[in-house]
Amino acid sequence: MRALARYFKEDEEKWGLAGLLHDIDYEKVQDDLSQHSLTGAKMLEDLGLDQDICQAVKVHNEAHGIFPENLMEKSLFATDPLTGLIVAATLVLPSRRIKDLTPENVLNRFKEKSFAKGANREIIKKCQDLLNLKLEEFVKIGLEAMQEIDIDLGLVG
Repeated sequence: MRALARYFKEDEEKWGLAGLLHDIDYEKVQDDLSQHSLTGAKMLEDLGLDQDICQAVKVHNEAHGIFPENLMEKSLFATDPLTGLIVAATLVLPSRRIKDLTPENVLNRFKEKSFAKGANREIIKKCQDLLNLKLEEFVKIGLEAMQEIDIDLGLVG
């Protein structure tokens, strides 16, 4: 999210916070995922976070059918499944190092319908309509951003 904020010349701290906190409710709702993101948004509201962060968190779960309206919401919506695909593609590499992953690797895995089924390709592809980014560019931005924090992600092999 920070890399997309940088790309779009938006507030990196705010976008980064939205990305970091978007699944804050997961442990609380893991037995009832129909509440995922709604509970998280409420938790963030109760903590006094900016309303636009709370709304982006609420909107990122496509199950609620809330259309992302602004650029931060659209970015989080499309980025969430992309990061899952990137992690899965890393974990099948012999080295298990994200720095060894290329955008081409990710794009090849993207085409494999049986690979990382939870990474919704239809939502990832919406980067073209929502963000005016070609899939290849969107994948490159996301992968490079995750490679910068490989140690934090535990994807160093």
